[in-house]
Amino acid sequence: MLAFVVAGLFVGAAVGLTGVGGGSLMTPILILLFGFSPSGAVGTDLLYAAGTKAFGTLLHGRQQTVDWPVVGLMAAGSVPAALLTIVWLHLVGLQPWVQELMVVTLAITMIVTALLTFARDRLVRWLQTRMLFVSGRSRSELLAWRPVITVCGGVVLGVLVSLSSVGAGVLGTTMLLILYPNTRAVRIVGTDITHAVPLTLIAGLGHLTLGTTDLGVLGLLLLGSLPGIYLGTRMGWRLPDRALRPIIATVLILVALSMIYKTMHFGG
Repeated sequence: MLAFVVAGLFVGAAVGLTGVGGGSLMTPILILLFGFSPSGAVGTDLLYAAGTKAFGTLLHGRQQTVDWPVVGLMAAGSVPAALLTIVWLHLVGLQPWVQELMVVTLAITMIVTALLTFARDRLVRWLQTRMLFVSGRSRSELLAWRPVITVCGGVVLGVLVSLSSVGAGVLGTTMLLILYPNTRAVRIVGTDITHAVPLTLIAGLGHLTLGTTDLGVLGLLLLGSLPGIYLGTRMGWRLPDRALRPIIATVLILVALSMIYKTMHFGG
């Protein structure tokens, strides 16, 4: 029991310290260290994420740093995609190849998250510059298509999060930074966190109906994560961002490769 509380404390501290989504760390910890099945780890982490992000949504809502129309656009794509993914999992069942698909999806999403941790600022600046300097009819067409692109991005996030529990954080924030370059960073973060709550809750409840989510472990993880987030946030003010990003990105890549290796050599 204590080990799960410590795991929640560690992940909470890492989230507060670096801003990287908890799913990137919690799901592989449950799989590699505690022997959870991929579906069990994903389902448990989704409800864990819904609980922790709900608190963040409350804070951002009070500070009026949530763009609710954009949340609606993202959810219009992600929620139906999550529901369809859960229905598909019910239809095909949690067969070994489905479990392996979850691990591979998780590993690939973690690697993309790690690469974005390294290069996101540069990528976002380059794409924002191209969007800001588009003029005339082309810019009008671009703005007209932006809601559609936002919904489509939500669809991708809905599938990824339902299969791996990862993607709503770094990938969602990156998409919003690119599509909405004139929006304040704190509003981007608040919007992304708020969107993640219904997505992770619905996907998590869907996994709960599959019978693999461990509610007892979920409670222990939350017990450790809340003080962990507080401690990590306090420590984050004292540690340079340039030092933290390479560390967390390297850890994500190593863990992702470990999961792929385990899947290939031991059948998940």
